Amino acid sequence: MDKVKVGIVGCGNISGIYFKAGQRFADIEIVACTDLDLERAKAVAETHGVRALEMEAFFADPEIQIVLNLTIPAAHGEVALRALRAGKSVYNEKPLAQRRREAREMIGLAREKGLRVGCAPDTFLGGGLQTCRKLIDSGAIGQPVGATAFMLSRGVETWHPNPEFFYKKGAGPLFDMGPYYITALTSLLGPVKQLSGSARISFPQREVTSQPHAGAIIEVETPTHVSALLEFETGPTATLVTSFDVMKHRLPWIEIYGADGSLVLPDPNTFGGSVLLYKRGWENWGETPLEFGYSDNSRGLGLADMAAAIRTGRDHRCNERLSYHVLDVMHSILDSAESGRRVELASHMTRPEPLPEGLPDGRVDL
Repeated sequence: MDKVKVGIVGCGNISGIYFKAGQRFADIEIVACTDLDLERAKAVAETHGVRALEMEAFFADPEIQIVLNLTIPAAHGEVALRALRAGKSVYNEKPLAQRRREAREMIGLAREKGLRVGCAPDTFLGGGLQTCRKLIDSGAIGQPVGATAFMLSRGVETWHPNPEFFYKKGAGPLFDMGPYYITALTSLLGPVKQLSGSARISFPQREVTSQPHAGAIIEVETPTHVSALLEFETGPTATLVTSFDVMKHRLPWIEIYGADGSLVLPDPNTFGGSVLLYKRGWENWGETPLEFGYSDNSRGLGLADMAAAIRTGRDHRCNERLSYHVLDVMHSILDSAESGRRVELASHMTRPEPLPEGLPDGRVDL
């Protein structure tokens, strides 16, 4: 079977796991890379046995069918539009874009040209959350009525080598980590109908304690503690809190509550993890064995699924409707926080199809 040829824009640390994905998944082959720092691209290309190209040559290369966009979030829209104009499908790291306008332009151009737009995260396709999907769909907890989701930390300036951009507009805990949590919730419960949000900048300045910028002061431009109440079209409500202002906590990542039981989900920033189920009449929680593969670090799974979908003509799971809805939810939370009013979502999505059971490693279709 012919593999779909992929080129990578952005050769930072995260590119390594995607190069591994190019070796793991049967539907993709990574053939080239580029970066604003061409020397870095050359070093990465030599390590992984692909071609390093200057930016202009990269987008003109006829072999590349999908551009894997691993640039910083502020560049996601610009790079994706350039790829689409060059006649290539694009798969972005999260979020889809910084602004909804950019994302809508991207989606419109792709539809006009008959191209695909995909976007991380693909962790909801991992063995942990796919097992949760099967439990919910099979009625293990009854009709879902509510959920809670918490991403709480003390911030990134204690460990990240370049933490400043996390505190600028378009970032913060909501846009950095929120996509994992909101994608997990919507893939399980469906689209958000309306929401209300509250947000604040708890500390206007943050001191960096990590190297190499220890002692530098960051001027914070985006909310660092964000709370929201999400109301889903199917009826459940979810409380979501994302924060860089919490020193320590004992809250779960995500729990979903049903009429007949409850479900504790694994960390949505991973592919595996522990799934705990409680059903009416049980004395204690029980751990549910994962019933799907890809429970290790399987980043690139969504990219491979999009490549397979291009070949067969089906819809891809990490699709533009899901990723745009997630982006719309995040912006709407901040819109609500600023206006003090509940916001009705203009976007819509349908839950992506679950992965088939019994997939051989490296495959996304039976």
